Amino acid sequence: MKNKPGKVYLVGAGPGDPGLITVKGRELLSLADVIVFDALISASLLSALPGKAVLINAGKRAGIHAMEQEEINACIVREALAGNTVVRLKGGDPFVFGRGGEELEALISAGVDFEVVPGVTSAFAVPAYNGIPVTHRDYCSSVHVITGHRRKDAVGIADYEALVKAGGTYIFLMGVAALPEICEGFLRAGLPAYTPAALLEQGTTAAQRRVVSTLSMISEASDNAGIQAPAVLVIGDVCALSEEFGWYEKLPLSGVRVLLTRPEDRMSETARLLKEKGAEVIELPSIRTVEMDPPTELQAALKLHGERPYDWFVFTSQAGVRAFFKAYLKEHDIRELFGVRFAVIGPGTEIALAEYGIRADLMPAVYDAESLGKELSKLLKAGDRVLIPRARLGSEALTAELMKVDGVEICDVPVYETVYHASGIVDIRKLLEDKVQKIAVFTSASTVRGFAAAAETCRADIIGLTAVCIGTQTQREAEKYGMLTCVSEQATIASLIVRVEETAALMKE
Repeated sequence: MKNKPGKVYLVGAGPGDPGLITVKGRELLSLADVIVFDALISASLLSALPGKAVLINAGKRAGIHAMEQEEINACIVREALAGNTVVRLKGGDPFVFGRGGEELEALISAGVDFEVVPGVTSAFAVPAYNGIPVTHRDYCSSVHVITGHRRKDAVGIADYEALVKAGGTYIFLMGVAALPEICEGFLRAGLPAYTPAALLEQGTTAAQRRVVSTLSMISEASDNAGIQAPAVLVIGDVCALSEEFGWYEKLPLSGVRVLLTRPEDRMSETARLLKEKGAEVIELPSIRTVEMDPPTELQAALKLHGERPYDWFVFTSQAGVRAFFKAYLKEHDIRELFGVRFAVIGPGTEIALAEYGIRADLMPAVYDAESLGKELSKLLKAGDRVLIPRARLGSEALTAELMKVDGVEICDVPVYETVYHASGIVDIRKLLEDKVQKIAVFTSASTVRGFAAAAETCRADIIGLTAVCIGTQTQREAEKYGMLTCVSEQATIASLIVRVEETAALMKE
C-alpha cells in the first residue's frame, strides 16, 4: 500500500486512429501505474501502450460486458486508493455518451482526486475521415449529436419533430441496431425521404467503410453492405459531399493493417512513416534484445585485443553496435581502437556506428550476412583477426564465408541475446481473422520466429498471411511458416515501405 491516495485521469482516446489522442493524454499514458481501458480502444493504440503499466480490460459492447459499470467505478476507486496513478482510457470523449459523469460521481463519493482530459469524439472525427463536414454554411448551421442507445425505461430514442424543426445535421452514435426506427421517426416527422444519409463503420481505422444513400433507403443499403457496430449515422445534406471531400481512402495504405514486428526500441520511426501513408499500424514487437550482463566473452576477447589487436570489427546490427560500445567504454578508451577497420551489414548499422564517431570501412552492396562475409573475405589475408560482436544466435552465413579464407582467426562473441516477446494485450488471432487487408513486416529472421511463436500461443493461423521482408534470409524464414512473401529491393526501411505500398496496391486490385 502506498503512502497516499493516487489520482484518476479520465482520458479520451479518440475514435480509433491512435494519432487522434491528445498530447496530454499520451503523456499521461506514459506516467500511468494502471490503465483501465474500454472495448472500443483500437488495437493500434493498445499495441503502443507503455509496458510498465498494469492494463485492465473494462470493455463493454452491446450485450457483452467484461465489467459492469459499477465494477468499473469500484475498480478505478480501488486502484487510486492504493496510491496508483490511474488512467481511465475511454473511447472518443469521456463526456460524450461515455458515462464519464457516472465515474466521476463514484470518485467524488470516495474522495479520490481526478482530472478530465477531453478526447476527439467519433461524432465529428468519423465523418471528417469520410469527407463529411458536419457543418457547412451552404448546407446547414447547426449539428445535433444523439445517442442511438435507448435506456430500458425510455419511450423513444429522440424527439424527431423537434429535431426536424431545428434543422441541421443529425449524428447518431451507437445507432446501428436502431437504424430502421430512427429513419422511420424522421420520415413521420416530415424530413424528406430524399435527404442524404450515411452510415460510417469503424471510422479512422483500416476497417473504415461508408454507405451513402437517402433517409428512406439507408437502412436497406446498410443491410446489403453488412454494416456492423461501431458505426456513426449521419443524416443531412452534407452527406452528399463525401465523394468529393473523401480523402482518407486516397492515401496509398488506407484500408491496410500493417503488423509491425520490429524490436520495441526501433519501432517508432517505421510506424510513423507507415501511418503517414494511411496504414493502421499494429505494433507487435515480437523480439527484444537483452545485453549480456556481465559480457564475459566480450571481456575475454578484448583482453586478447590488448595483447594482439584485431584487424576488423564486424557489426551485423544496431543492437550489436550499442551493446559492444556500452561494455567497451566502461573499461577502455576509444582511442585504443586506432588501426582497427570496421565492417557493417547495412545503413542502419552504419548510422549506429557513426554515433560513436567511427566511419565504416566496408558495407556490402547487398545488406545481408552472406554478402557481408563474401565482400569482407576479399579484403582478408592469412593471419588477420576478426572480432564479430553480435547476437548469441547470429547467422552462420557470415562466418561460413569468412572461414573460406585460410589462416584467418575469427572471434564470434555474443554481446546480446534475442528474446521472443509477445504482447498479451493485443489479440493477434482476432486481428488476423477479420476481413481487413493485412501485411506483416519483418526486418529479421528472428522477428519472424518471434511473431510465429506469439501467433501459436493464441492459436492464430498465419498460413497465407502476406509478409514483406527485409532480405532473402528473412523471406526464407517467413516461407517456413507458410506466409506469402516478397522482399524489399534494398535492406533499408525506406525500401521496405515502398514494397509495402506496392504490395498493398496489388492486394486492392
